[in-house]
Amino acid sequence: MKRILGIDPGLLHTGWSIIDCAGSTRTYVASGVILPPTNIPLSERLAFIFNHVNDLCKKFNPTECSIEVIFVNKNGKTTLLLGHARAAAITAVAVEKIPVFEYEPNKVKKALTGIGHADKDQIYKMLTILLPAAHPKTPDESDAIAIALTHANTSRF
Repeated sequence: MKRILGIDPGLLHTGWSIIDCAGSTRTYVASGVILPPTNIPLSERLAFIFNHVNDLCKKFNPTECSIEVIFVNKNGKTTLLLGHARAAAITAVAVEKIPVFEYEPNKVKKALTGIGHADKDQIYKMLTILLPAAHPKTPDESDAIAIALTHANTSRF
């Protein structure tokens, strides 16, 4: 059995999910969103993300992690800041010696819906079909589940 931690990184909202995989069976375990306070310095927000992701690793003991690759925004500063949040999450997983796998947003969408430019509603609907126990409350949480499912469905090839 594999236990996958899926991460949708962000400075304001970092979505996370845990799913178990055994053969072709996928089981939803847990998911949520890490919400760093917005009124603290960047360094403290990054530490907040790091600590929470590291706590998830210790609590759920994932065997693998899948995380979304950053797409380049029109605003370079935004892309750079998102990269910081992503690095904090990856480092939190790496210090626990958990392998990290990266997926581009269009590949996640295509793996779940068959359409590389699917919208958030299409992703959500597929998640409820594939993992009926999952009830994500935010797009970040939904994306984290989708990233974990993508890894579960493509990593064996």
